[in-house]
Amino acid sequence: MEFYKAEENRYADMIYRRCGRSGILLPAVSLGLWHNFGSVDVFSNFIQIAHAAFDHGVTHFDLANNYGPAYGSAEENFGRILKKGLGAYRDEMIISTKAGYDMWPGPYGNWGSRKYLMASLDQSLKRMGLEYVDIFYSHRPDPETPIEETMGALADIVRQGKALYVGISNYDADQTRKALAVLKEHKVPCLIHQARYSMFDRWTEPDLLPVLKEEGVGMIAFSPLAQGLLTDKYLRGIPENSRAAKSTGHLQTSQVTPEAVEKARKLNEVAARRGQTLAEMALAWLLKDERVTSVLIGASSVAQLMDNLKALDNISFSGEELQEIENILI
Repeated sequence: MEFYKAEENRYADMIYRRCGRSGILLPAVSLGLWHNFGSVDVFSNFIQIAHAAFDHGVTHFDLANNYGPAYGSAEENFGRILKKGLGAYRDEMIISTKAGYDMWPGPYGNWGSRKYLMASLDQSLKRMGLEYVDIFYSHRPDPETPIEETMGALADIVRQGKALYVGISNYDADQTRKALAVLKEHKVPCLIHQARYSMFDRWTEPDLLPVLKEEGVGMIAFSPLAQGLLTDKYLRGIPENSRAAKSTGHLQTSQVTPEAVEKARKLNEVAARRGQTLAEMALAWLLKDERVTSVLIGASSVAQLMDNLKALDNISFSGEELQEIENILI
């Protein structure tokens, strides 16, 4: 593959949104490297996905220490992508990574201790060949480690210049308030909260989203397509090569219930009337809320990436459409 050169008009069509009360604008659609960028995947495919994303204004690439498989391989492969030309545009990108889930054996390779977070970030930077990341997250709250220790480590990571901003992920509303209070004491604001959010998973709506708006923290939604349930993939049963069929990922066969499929089928009818696929409408439905800074998509092909980006062509809904969708989701 030739050395990469980005498209000149890459910023023409992307929507950018301010992340809370910060100076950062994020693309409405960000690319997650949770799946399809590991050591078991095909490098020539995922480097094309990364290039196509950046060529269409996707400036935010989201990773974590244990993304793969194998653990660390998504970061290693992203480092290879940077070296093959994308890194020339480092100052035009937001690169994020995380630590908080299982990464290496023993008591210091998991959860939220200062030792784990700092060691993990050092390893992540080495794998990607970077001096700093733009955002470093505590990937999940640690019930055993004091929040003061976890947030203090994040604050010191910023002071050390290894991350420009910090975020939290998978924290509920109460945990979020406590984390933000500690970060304020350190005078290091929380830039962003990454939470699971989709039409089928709305736990963030009653408590968390109001807290984030009140505190001026951005929000990025992961699993916005409910691991594929909010696509046309399962409308006619479980495809042989799907995540649900393999039952090795986060979407299990048991989750593809008749009730979920029926809701998806009805939502698909609404999407068709809007001139969208179900996936496009599901992303647009999240982005209709100004509190949602960005949605985090995965992609197994350039074609799938481009289909998801089409969601930005229509992110407005009529009152009738919203009510119809609500009646389906109840």
